[in-house]
Amino acid sequence: MSTLLEKSRGQDVSIPSGKDKVVGIVVSEWNTPITEALLKGATDTLLAAGVKEDDIIIEYVPGTVELTFGAKVLVEQTLAHAVITLGCVIQGDTRHFDYVCDSVTQGITKLNLQYDTPVIFGVLTTDNMEQAQARAGGSHGNKGEDCAIAALKMIALQEKYNI
Repeated sequence: MSTLLEKSRGQDVSIPSGKDKVVGIVVSEWNTPITEALLKGATDTLLAAGVKEDDIIIEYVPGTVELTFGAKVLVEQTLAHAVITLGCVIQGDTRHFDYVCDSVTQGITKLNLQYDTPVIFGVLTTDNMEQAQARAGGSHGNKGEDCAIAALKMIALQEKYNI
């Protein structure tokens, strides 16, 4: 059964029902105003799709690089049908941005290839705080909502093929 949700960009998107689904969310504590807005977008979307509040597992990790390990823990130690990672990396004056973004991107990709539980990449990589705010409930919508929809769609794909 699908649910129709109106995304913040004004588009109607049909998403699978979240009824009887368990979704894990790993949230970076770095850039907290942004990651908390992403978390709100994700949880509101999951709840609207029928996921029970008790079936949303939320864990916090210190930073974006740690999202990979946090996701691995939820994949291995919970009954989550999918895991969403939420973080925000803002470009600075050093190459640290590049290393962090590369690390988390590679890590999430490896988890998706290693496990049958989808791990959704919800890390904002922006030039400045204004861009991050625009993507965390501002003029460009909320990436957390997009990630919740992606998680439900990936769960439905698994079920379609009995994975």
